[in-house]
Amino acid sequence: MPKSECQICSGKAALKRPKTGHRLCKECFYRAFEDEVHRTIVDNELFKPGEVVAIGASGGKDSTVLAYVLKVLNERYNYGLKLLLLSIDEGITGYRDDSLETVKRNEKQYEMALKIVSYEELYGWTMDSIVREVGRTNNCTFCGVFRRQALDRGALMLKVDKIVTGHNADDIAETVLMNVLRGDIARLSRCTAISTGADGALPRLKPFKYTYEKEIVLYAYFKKLDYFSTECIYSKEAYRGHARTFLKDLEAVRNTSIIDVIHSGESLAVKKEVKMPTQGTCQRCGYISSQELCKACVLLEGLNRGLPRLGIGKTSRVKKALSEAQAAKPTSSEATAKSLDF
Repeated sequence: MPKSECQICSGKAALKRPKTGHRLCKECFYRAFEDEVHRTIVDNELFKPGEVVAIGASGGKDSTVLAYVLKVLNERYNYGLKLLLLSIDEGITGYRDDSLETVKRNEKQYEMALKIVSYEELYGWTMDSIVREVGRTNNCTFCGVFRRQALDRGALMLKVDKIVTGHNADDIAETVLMNVLRGDIARLSRCTAISTGADGALPRLKPFKYTYEKEIVLYAYFKKLDYFSTECIYSKEAYRGHARTFLKDLEAVRNTSIIDVIHSGESLAVKKEVKMPTQGTCQRCGYISSQELCKACVLLEGLNRGLPRLGIGKTSRVKKALSEAQAAKPTSSEATAKSLDF
């Protein structure tokens, strides 16, 4: 077969699939991509007819392609879902405000209702103001914690049944590597799960768990989808970047490295004698937590007390700092509760 021919229909090949190495025309690539996502959804029983599903929409390639593909599959296979867009405004000038304009266009393009919730509305802080307090070394810790909770809170406002996010195979493989390098057994044991949060506020699903980032880019490019491609201005110092670089180096040597790392994470078992955190609820806001106070409440407490690094570090140090701060400067119940109320 000539190298210019599609290996499925013998038409003119437009690309070589990063995942399989197959030469495909655009239409065969679209169908192969969509069919793989459909199989992931069906094999893992992610949805039930009649459910209301919020798509975590940032305006980036992953969430834009996810929204488009779910709309296509929902209509093609009659999933019976009501799909909504849910966006989080972290308050990053010159980044999130621009990307939200893309999401607003997607709202019209895909005919899906859009809900936007902001850090300022939920927490009284924007990421710009947080970075001014903590600098750029640990700012991603704040954003990650607040964003996860903000998605749940926004979804509860919408009264949806489930949340779906655009986390792809590369993201999950990077997370496996990060948790191995940090020795984070608790997160390592659940980071490859396609569905999480069933015991918390809402189930959170990852239909792109086995979908390569490169193929998402190709799909968006050939479909000419409207998405925002600029990286977050605060992400340059993120620890994830080192895991991403390492994974790309592995992929250059072995093209199956991404899926191999995911399968390794799925196969890891924790010894019975290893003590795992017990899932409970935060005493202040009611959000899921393995500690008395959830991470979001601790981080917010530090910001409000002028101790922005309070929640960064070991739990014992955080507890000590909180008790010392409480003794030195009591905070009214009204002020502390500004935060988080589930």
